Amino acid sequence: MSGTVKLCTMDELPERGARGFDPGQQGRDTVFVVRREGSVYAYRDICPHLGNTTLPWRKDAYLDGKGETIVCAAHGAHFEITTGLCTSGPCLGESLVRVPLWVSEDGEVLATLEANNNRDENP
Repeated sequence: MSGTVKLCTMDELPERGARGFDPGQQGRDTVFVVRREGSVYAYRDICPHLGNTTLPWRKDAYLDGKGETIVCAAHGAHFEITTGLCTSGPCLGESLVRVPLWVSEDGEVLATLEANNNRDENP
């Protein structure tokens, strides 16, 4: 799937929270969005340590208990919310793949997806 898609509205994203989405209708979340301090950040739902491993241990569980970092449940890696950079764990120094994202004037959260945003291998 390529193009621009609506993922949700800002009202549907809790502050200091995250949600996964399946814009390609693959039967699993392939993109997730984090809201922090009124800004939103989107990434592919793939750990850079092993390119076929998704991050959460359950639906929408992308953040640590305090909502301060993104966590890979399989490897224990921690990533900065604003950059996707791994700050601890087996992929230290690597980054999550960012998905271009913006918010429309009426609060819709829109993502620009390329074909490789929904595949399991790293680009």
